[in-house]
Amino acid sequence: MTKTFRLYTGGDGKSRVDPVDLGQTPEWTKGLAATQISFRLWPRGEFLDWHPAPRRQLVVTLSGESEIELEGGRKIRLGPGHILLAEDTTGQGHISRAVGSKDRIALDIALADGATVPR
Repeated sequence: MTKTFRLYTGGDGKSRVDPVDLGQTPEWTKGLAATQISFRLWPRGEFLDWHPAPRRQLVVTLSGESEIELEGGRKIRLGPGHILLAEDTTGQGHISRAVGSKDRIALDIALADGATVPR
């Protein structure tokens, strides 16, 4: 089952995450303007301390697992087929970890300036 999440910066400068129901957002199927697609290998155990997203991007986990941690300890686990719309480009950001027993491979899709993603 595909799980989709939106990671964004709240009014207090802290990252928040909400689930996205693709069945309720058919606009996503119309296409989004992108500027770059890259594959990223996260070795098992890789850790990035507090950081905002480097740009607005879709991150699709192809294999392995990762964990996004927010202030207060809330964690979201992303596995194969999970999609993360990362828009927390300002503020404190989040922690990212490659977890589980395998390396993680992700597809990063940088969104074009002005690309509108329905919410």
